[in-house]
Amino acid sequence: MLALVIASDSATGLRLAEVEDPRPLANEALIAVHVTSLNRGELRLLGIRPDGWIPGQDIVGVVERAATDGSGPGVGTRVAALFDEHGWAERVAVLPDGVGFGSAATLPVAGTTALRTLRHGGDLAGQRVLITGASGAVGRFQIQIAREQGASVTAIAAARHEEDLRGLGAERVVESIERAEGPFSLITESVGGASLAHAIERVAPGGTIVMFGSSSGELTPVGFRQFVPGHEGARLQTFAYYTSGPAIGADIASL
Repeated sequence: MLALVIASDSATGLRLAEVEDPRPLANEALIAVHVTSLNRGELRLLGIRPDGWIPGQDIVGVVERAATDGSGPGVGTRVAALFDEHGWAERVAVLPDGVGFGSAATLPVAGTTALRTLRHGGDLAGQRVLITGASGAVGRFQIQIAREQGASVTAIAAARHEEDLRGLGAERVVESIERAEGPFSLITESVGGASLAHAIERVAPGGTIVMFGSSSGELTPVGFRQFVPGHEGARLQTFAYYTSGPAIGADIASL
């Protein structure tokens, strides 16, 4: 079959090449991919993965060949999945009839990242949540999930996104984190640099900052005096979806 593969000798770093058809194990299904979506992290992987690696982690499609051991979804089932180097068993979710392939293609990485970063805040009912980079795919999911759980959400995004993000559930939309009025019990931070430093200034005592990206590419000096006095007991928590635990399929299904 044809696939886009990493090719270091190509000007684009990618090449359309003929590759072997997948050979599923007994507990693996073969999925005919209908739609895939592109993630920021996947663009980074293009620069570090070896020649021959096939990108495309978020996929939706139809089961073409079911697992021969009888487990998992049957032939013809519409599914969403997250792929890298792991088996499908914990990384595939059956799609409800009303969910289109295009919408479902954003769920595996962006959706599960949003869901799992917010879990670090515990019970969000009545809590104040601050989301940086809120106009991106993860941020949009975070707004909806946090609001659904009863949180008051402040989103950081350009003014042109305000109406859209309010429609998703953000109570406040401000253009810069400096204008966000804390304290917040949970802050999801994907920008890094000065944004992370300002996040520390706005976290409540005992609150949590979940760092799941650094789109600015800047480092942030962090020291004891940034937390004391005023933010005692607050913690910084790093997050990477590929080490965030098993059963991703169950989380995709819940979304």
